[in-house]
Amino acid sequence: MARTSSRSVDWGFPRWRAYGEAGSEAATVRLCDRHGCTEKGDCPAPKSPNSPERWYFCQVHAGEYNRGWNYFEGLSAEEAAERERAETQTAEGYTESRHNQWAGRGDGSRSRDEMRALEVLELEVDAEFEAVRVAWRRLAKSNHPDVRPGDKEAAARFLAIQAAYDVLKAAEEQRQWKPEA
Repeated sequence: MARTSSRSVDWGFPRWRAYGEAGSEAATVRLCDRHGCTEKGDCPAPKSPNSPERWYFCQVHAGEYNRGWNYFEGLSAEEAAERERAETQTAEGYTESRHNQWAGRGDGSRSRDEMRALEVLELEVDAEFEAVRVAWRRLAKSNHPDVRPGDKEAAARFLAIQAAYDVLKAAEEQRQWKPEA
């Protein structure tokens, strides 16, 4: 009579067993917290500002929740304006980390705003700042409101050229920044 082995052939790894075999437990799935929804709730959302408690929504209801979210809830108009001004005053929280700025041009070291600014100034991605300055002067002279009075398109283009130059100038100054030892 043949003897049956009590050992499994999965070497102790239950995930190697076939589906439906003994030992496979059901996975717990959190459902969407929206009343009546039976989808998987894997998108956390705060129940109230500054609260650690979270709702867990499906993607559809998370999008619905986010469209109705008021960041400035509970603040007066003056307080909301002050918070918005303080948070948009600097973009330091979104700048590229300084230890990654050693890289050269054309390798992803330029931001999206810099790329748009180079496009406005009709320059290549790897243009040096001296070329930026030359292109800015050339385009600003040809689109200046004193040179082309009454031309609204030229005035708008002049403002775009000025903004592009300001972005690239600030980026160049940031690159010139050297940390103190």
